[in-house]
Amino acid sequence: MADRAGRAMSFGAIAADYDRLRPAPPAEAADWLLPRPCETAVDLAAGTGLLTRLLAGRARQVIAVEPDQRMAAVLRAHSPGARVLAGTGEAIPLPDASADAVLVSSAWHWLDPDQAVPEIARVLRDGGRLGLIWTSRDRQVSWVRELGRLARGPGQPGHSPGPDQAAPDDAGQEAERASRGLAGRREIRLPEPGPFTSVSTASFAFSKPMTVEDIVGMLGTYSGVITASPRDRAAGLARGKAALRARFPGAGLIDVPMRSWCWRADRVSRDHDIDR
Repeated sequence: MADRAGRAMSFGAIAADYDRLRPAPPAEAADWLLPRPCETAVDLAAGTGLLTRLLAGRARQVIAVEPDQRMAAVLRAHSPGARVLAGTGEAIPLPDASADAVLVSSAWHWLDPDQAVPEIARVLRDGGRLGLIWTSRDRQVSWVRELGRLARGPGQPGHSPGPDQAAPDDAGQEAERASRGLAGRREIRLPEPGPFTSVSTASFAFSKPMTVEDIVGMLGTYSGVITASPRDRAAGLARGKAALRARFPGAGLIDVPMRSWCWRADRVSRDHDIDR
């Protein structure tokens, strides 16, 4: 099983599938995250640019920062108007106070907040926006949540016991955690006192029509499945496909429930940095 760093960099191996099968955030989520007006927006840990494309037209300059050149190659192909830089959340290759917004899409849990928070604060102008978003299948929906468990299987990162293995209240507790929106990997930890204020959250539900094959393919774009052994990966995806066939017999397209969980905060004035 790969370590955390290996899983964080595993997505480049399936970059084209990631871009094709992962859901992009809805436009209203991007509108909620961005300040108005927004001269320069940075998509940090941009991956293949699913969010980058939404920022085009919403900010005059869009900069995508991505450490994996395999992911960045797909990003460049689909976002020709964006400036693409190699870098990480802990080392952003931009000058001080140069951005109105720094957004992180489905990647905050891979960053080291102790290093990333001051680095993002360095890059943001006073009053600039830090926006975090996770867009994925909606695990608040029971069949979607179970599908993920089947694909990962016992012993894989993020696996939760199936209903026949769970304690009586485990399924209810998991649903409750999912409904709170910022559970598990969506927990935001900022240093105190920190450089950000006016924290708020929102979530946006939508659906994506997908074939059974594409749903199974999407399950294969998550790090716990990518880094599993070939045998475990094949078995997990086969379980997922069987469950979908049983639930949606003969279906052509299935409307898969999706959700974007969003968090935002604004950078305080640098005068406050001096005061602290």
